[in-house]
Amino acid sequence: MPAERPTADALLARIQQQERARLRIYIGAAPGVGKTYEMLQEAHALRARGLDVVAGLVETYGRPDTQAQIKDLEIVPRRTIDYRGATMEEMDVEAAIRRKPQVCVVDELAHTNVPGSRHEKRYEDVLEILDAGIHVMTAVNIQHIETLNDAVARLTGVRVRETVPDTFLERADEIINVDVTVEELRNRLRQGKVYRPEKVEQALTNFFRKGNLSTLRELALRAVADEVGEKAASYRQREGLEPALIPERVIVCMSSNALAPRVIRTGARIAGRLGSKWYAVYVVTPGEHPASIIREDAAALQQNIRLAETLGATVVRVKADRPAEGLVAFAQREGVTHVIFGQSARSRWEVLWRGSTLDRFLSAVPDAAVQVVPLSEA
Repeated sequence: MPAERPTADALLARIQQQERARLRIYIGAAPGVGKTYEMLQEAHALRARGLDVVAGLVETYGRPDTQAQIKDLEIVPRRTIDYRGATMEEMDVEAAIRRKPQVCVVDELAHTNVPGSRHEKRYEDVLEILDAGIHVMTAVNIQHIETLNDAVARLTGVRVRETVPDTFLERADEIINVDVTVEELRNRLRQGKVYRPEKVEQALTNFFRKGNLSTLRELALRAVADEVGEKAASYRQREGLEPALIPERVIVCMSSNALAPRVIRTGARIAGRLGSKWYAVYVVTPGEHPASIIREDAAALQQNIRLAETLGATVVRVKADRPAEGLVAFAQREGVTHVIFGQSARSRWEVLWRGSTLDRFLSAVPDAAVQVVPLSEA
């Protein structure tokens, strides 16, 4: 039996993948695992094979072992920016593109640039370098991945403010988990290889506790495994191989609640693990019509919409008298298989009197898998 001829879309995907610049991301569970060190070693290995490699930006933080790995690697001079009376340095994206190397090393992916920079975030700098046809190697810690933001905050008690959207990971051609044991990492910390001596004891009893590091390692391993699974599914589709028998469809019930980002991130993570398309659905009821919604709710809604779009959702607005009606109609029309709700803050009396959106949804769409995400700050 002759092999199936690839579709036009499959051929186009192969051509685009061959022509586009490649992105490699080194992920670690915490500072000090050796992401930058390994990235620089690989940069020298590529140079030895005849490739033109430069360092767009490398942060050594005074670590002698990492500093020694730079060796004779060409470094693009940084751009200086005057900000509030101080002179700051950032990666010079224009200079890196003008230099036109084959490979550019860019450290500290989640970094927020100084106001006045070409882009707000460093991952946006990386995207521009990739668009210029230059391959990029970059590094990031797992706590900076957007959809893991809530999990890391619960685990460590620290809310990480600098994040990278999961859609950036989807752009990666290779994701490498740089891993060391918990004890090895804590030993590196004690030896002064991660932070200055005066910070060591505080780090050991806070972020670098054994339980924290074990869970962060697990998160890093899972994140890499998820991306590998998604890329395998994309490969099957691109090569015309047999797809999953039942395509998954995920919707997040988005609201104007200021705590809704927790629900959105959970939905993005579930969709990523399933390798499925997902929707952030907002039901416009008479009480939340643009002409009647209060200012604070309108601002929160716009922020939630921006987050959902950043994480790869298709944002859908549905008009209905009640949220349940709009959600049920959309879920039935799209064949939704997974639904993520935010936990209602309404009192038990209100639920008994007016009915629960969740109960109405379950009675109308009984085959969908439902997850309810708490919206409390605790």
